[in-house]
Amino acid sequence: MRLLAVETSCDETAAAVVESGPRLLANVIRSQEDLHAPYGGVVPELAARAHLQALVPAIERALALSGAGWEAVDGLAVTQGPGLVGTLLVGVHTAQAIAWERGLPVIGVSHLAGHLYAALFEHPGLRPPALGLIVSGGHSDLIRWTEEGAIEVLGRTIDDAAGEAFDKGARILGLPFPGGPAVDRLAAQGDPRAVDLPRPRARGLDFSFSGVKTALLYEVRRRGHLDEQARADLSAAYQEAIVDALLQRVEAAVAREPVPVVVLGGGVARNRRLRAQAQARLGDRVRVVVPEPDLCTDNAAMIGAAGLIEWQRRGPSRAPFDADPGLGFG
Repeated sequence: MRLLAVETSCDETAAAVVESGPRLLANVIRSQEDLHAPYGGVVPELAARAHLQALVPAIERALALSGAGWEAVDGLAVTQGPGLVGTLLVGVHTAQAIAWERGLPVIGVSHLAGHLYAALFEHPGLRPPALGLIVSGGHSDLIRWTEEGAIEVLGRTIDDAAGEAFDKGARILGLPFPGGPAVDRLAAQGDPRAVDLPRPRARGLDFSFSGVKTALLYEVRRRGHLDEQARADLSAAYQEAIVDALLQRVEAAVAREPVPVVVLGGGVARNRRLRAQAQARLGDRVRVVVPEPDLCTDNAAMIGAAGLIEWQRRGPSRAPFDADPGLGFG
């Protein structure tokens, strides 16, 4: 089966062509980073308008790169949720309009599930059971991929998501948008032990990051002026606190529910410290799988992978269907 996949959940306009395997034939991403940088965050109305302009050209480019035309496409997959309602509607309505005009079936899938299934491109033999840590600007979820193929949430953030915490911490430190990559880059020049920041704590396997964000704010206010080294040390300490909190919960879940594999996904999984520490802290107990960085951020390839899997489980969606900004893992 070959699917054209569409992703517009936030500020990346993406289209991809995938086929059973899964195998990635084309992956096109149009970033809106420069559009939103002056505002220090994503402006939903601007993001939706940008998707309207960029989506059809991205689809045409993906088809051209795949080396196959519409006659080789068996169906479409599109992000149904979660995400910003305005941006989701652009993708959902465009995909269904194309499907109706060409007489093709279409399936709406979860953006969050896509972050888990992105690992299948490099590890096609990956099978449940597995644990997953899905961390992005809007979500921090610890999940179990069950033997039956279902996804169960074991823990999630009770306040800020990890990516949101990175972005807010970057603003406190005077770093540019997007904040996560900026903190990652500067932290490489700092000493995480130079500043003692608290580890976020929540009950059970849940996450909480508002406390460490507040601690960073108070430390910056206490110091007043920050030279470049102080900024680097604070970035490193802040990053270490977030990474440590994430992996503490994963380690607890592995101890409670032993599995052979842990999968990391989502934009925060691009963070170099998280990738390295996950392997160092978990690698002697489980196989740690992390998609390549370009497949961790929002992309349509992962939506295609989710579409292939969900198509086998439940078949195409009954059209018409609407965007669901509050959708979970499926």
